[in-house]
Amino acid sequence: MASPGEHTDRTDRTDRTEHPCARSRRAAPSVLHELMYGHFHAAALRAVAVHRIADHLADGARTPEELAARTGTDARALRRVLRLLAVRGLFHEDERGAFVLAEAGRPLRTDAAGSQHAAAVMVTDPMLWRAAAELPGTLRSGRPSFELAHGVPFFEHLLASPADRAVFDAGMASLSGRDDELVAGSLAFPEGARVIDVAGGRGGLLRAVLDRGPTLRGVLFDRPATVAGHVLDGPGRAGRWRTEGGDFFTAVPSGGDFYLLKHVLHDWPDEDALRILGSVRRAAAPGARLLVVDLVLPGGGVPHPGVEMDIVMLTVAAGRERTAAEFEGLLDRAGFRLHRILPTPAPASVIEAVAV
Repeated sequence: MASPGEHTDRTDRTDRTEHPCARSRRAAPSVLHELMYGHFHAAALRAVAVHRIADHLADGARTPEELAARTGTDARALRRVLRLLAVRGLFHEDERGAFVLAEAGRPLRTDAAGSQHAAAVMVTDPMLWRAAAELPGTLRSGRPSFELAHGVPFFEHLLASPADRAVFDAGMASLSGRDDELVAGSLAFPEGARVIDVAGGRGGLLRAVLDRGPTLRGVLFDRPATVAGHVLDGPGRAGRWRTEGGDFFTAVPSGGDFYLLKHVLHDWPDEDALRILGSVRRAAAPGARLLVVDLVLPGGGVPHPGVEMDIVMLTVAAGRERTAAEFEGLLDRAGFRLHRILPTPAPASVIEAVAV
């Protein structure tokens, strides 16, 4: 099998005495080859995440033999995997063949601030890999490839599989944890406001919001099994929050001054997104604010994280990322008036709307 960037032109007149490494440095892999071999890079990432290799490099460099002894892995295979990830900048290999964790790889540590370990495990999990492999079928049928791979819609699968649900919840908490503080720091709430976080997972965003105002009160609403693992306990928050389990297609808690929907609407096609927004609108009094935290596609072929996430949605669920105009149309149909779209330091923006 040809390796990425390998020369195939037999008319090449390169000096035969030139070291092969010098030629490979000149022959950088093409975009096509990087994409072709991308799943092997993801597989290597999953391997080191599953065996928590980064945790064992927290206190300095170790050889593959030392790491293998600590993790119950094969030293020769581990060296080859680490060598590949070193090329990608997650590790560095020193002159004695030992590896050290690079700055880019530090989020793989389970104890790192803003750890992405659970996110890496989730995104590379076989349940999602199998779905991605069915994307050609999605192009034929228009159905999410997760359904083609597993026979049921994504969220039904999670309800039937507690183990996969745990992987998903942990991974989403890991991904969201990076952005919760950045999003909450971009918002301002009046004193005494009641904030209801709809489908708020374990409550990372609500926790960050409550920490920004000692008089703010909050409700974390999600599936009962999800809110049971909430992260709202802590000094300064006692008596200012509660959890509630339920189904946002049916009803959400009433009486909120602000309703949060973080990375929720993008999971669903328009008809289901309207059902969710309808539940919120029935619970919200006129004048209440809705804060939708989602990626907003810029359009015009501009590079944006939402373009990548849109393909994830195409693969996993029936949802999609949306442009500002598409959000405005959706909100208008649900009984909300778009007030503004607020950029944040995170990839997501805040689409603020008012119940009318």
